[in-house]
Amino acid sequence: MNHRDRQAAAGQSPSASDAGSDAGALCAAGFRHFEAGRVLDAQLCCRQALGLDPHHADTMHLLGLLSAQAAQHELALEWLSRAIRQEARPRYLSSLGNLLRRQGRHDEALRAFDKAVQLDPAAPEPWRDLAALLMELKRFDQALLALGQLQARAPEDWDAAMKRASVLLQLNRTEEAIVSLDQCDRLRPDHAPTLQVRALAQHSLDRLEPALADLTKAHALDPDNASICNDIGVFLRLLGRGEESIAWFDAALARKADYFAAYNNKAFALTHLHRFAEAFATYDALKAIDPGNVEAIWSEALLQLLTGNFAAGWRGREARFRVPGLPVINYNFAQPLWLGESSLEGKTILIHADEGIGDTLQFARYVPDVAARGARVVLLLPESLCPLLARLPGVVECVPMTGNKVIAFDTYCPISSLPLAFATTLHSIPGATPYLPAPEPAQVQAWDARLTLHEKLPHDRLRIGLTWSGNPSHKDDRNRSLPLRALAPLFDCDATFVSLQKDPRPADKEVLRERPEIVDLSAHLTDFGATAALLSCLDLVITVDTSVAHLAGALARPVWILLPYTPDYRWLLDRDDSPWYPSARLYRQDASRDYAGVIARVRAELQATIAARSRERPRPDSATK
Repeated sequence: MNHRDRQAAAGQSPSASDAGSDAGALCAAGFRHFEAGRVLDAQLCCRQALGLDPHHADTMHLLGLLSAQAAQHELALEWLSRAIRQEARPRYLSSLGNLLRRQGRHDEALRAFDKAVQLDPAAPEPWRDLAALLMELKRFDQALLALGQLQARAPEDWDAAMKRASVLLQLNRTEEAIVSLDQCDRLRPDHAPTLQVRALAQHSLDRLEPALADLTKAHALDPDNASICNDIGVFLRLLGRGEESIAWFDAALARKADYFAAYNNKAFALTHLHRFAEAFATYDALKAIDPGNVEAIWSEALLQLLTGNFAAGWRGREARFRVPGLPVINYNFAQPLWLGESSLEGKTILIHADEGIGDTLQFARYVPDVAARGARVVLLLPESLCPLLARLPGVVECVPMTGNKVIAFDTYCPISSLPLAFATTLHSIPGATPYLPAPEPAQVQAWDARLTLHEKLPHDRLRIGLTWSGNPSHKDDRNRSLPLRALAPLFDCDATFVSLQKDPRPADKEVLRERPEIVDLSAHLTDFGATAALLSCLDLVITVDTSVAHLAGALARPVWILLPYTPDYRWLLDRDDSPWYPSARLYRQDASRDYAGVIARVRAELQATIAARSRERPRPDSATK
């Protein structure tokens, strides 16, 4: 019997008609035996009570609880139903609802809880039951309404406030969740779990310092808690205090030797400190404890690729389909997976996007090589890529992922698995560019006409495309993306700047309004075919690590890529060129992890490029002589 059932059974004294009766007294005694664990004595009291009054509802209710405790679910259901037929009391319905809920009969449980609420809407417990089931069913909007009713009746109830915070977090209403967590903190001060949850909520709003303060206080309250130590390490790393974070991950492991998340976080922090040997050793230690840990296999694979060990890296990356929460598309088709071992002659292969847009553009270079093995290639891609990649050599059909078309094929391969299928090494990367088809001439002419409208003389200055931020939900967005204001030192260069940024963030929109000289035609970038046509009208693209970098490189357009100190694996280390994209130049942060120095180098190079172009181009007045 759980605490809720005991509350339900004890929450109301016998009805007025039973007061002082022998049946009522026996039922009360039976409940006392039940609560003390004397089941046989409780059952004896119930039999005696029903012998005196066969219609005694409280006794039927108690028998239902006794039967439920003994896992006699059908008998429990019968006794509770009889009690409700005798007298429909909210506590009987609550007990019935909880029994049905434990049996997975959720719709019936909801009806029982709804009836309990209707019978006694002023009581908090029926609302608590209803909210708990709605949360279990992930009906968060409805659960929030039920919790509101519960809090109105029990404003000092910490559990209700915490559940409300949890539901608000599920609904991504983080600001409101923090208000509820503040209430939890007032109702139960110095409660480490509340502080830890609030810290994680602050994280999603990028409020790292307040989050760290909450966790530091939580650690003081509960110093043996390994999870809190791990979380402190995570926030220190996010704040750029990587060296300090290592000690906290070690503290977490000292408290919990098999704390897999702490191992992974430590290895990740060591990677970002460029302490690669220690990072590999940490992954080895984790795999010694848990050889099948897919997060360790995946993360170590990325480190292998970053440091140039492609053979181990491509193999390890296949673990991505098994990593919980990783944004990877896994179709699990009935047809066999192709990873390069078997012949494709005369077969139709489906190649589908499985990671981000940038990954798809990068690995599209392999599609003609697949076709060259005698295969008919069908692509399954995000709709925005179809106009561009449908024209790759060997592609017989390009199907948007958003459709429901039935596709006939013999075998399949995720596009990000093609480097493994072709046993790609650092020296065998298919680096010939452009490997994407040239944009349609009519589209290029249309973009050139749009740009000319913004120029004093047609293409009289260098045209430079800019992209400064990527997907805000990317786990490394903090390191990859920039605010547009950070690029301000470039804007006094004698060039025409063109925004390629889709969905700029609010602060960046404000900068675009302040600087009308930045040509913003991004509303016309309806798909990547349109973006490719615009890139063909530009002299240079300056971008952070986004899909635009891959698109420019794949089209062999000059592109300067701004990279964090520890970049994504594909950009490798300690080089200013890319074996994937010969037209790219890489501008990396140094150990200071400051983009200001990167942008200063870019500005100097840009000024030199503009000056060289000016010397090469004849002046307008001399051209007419």
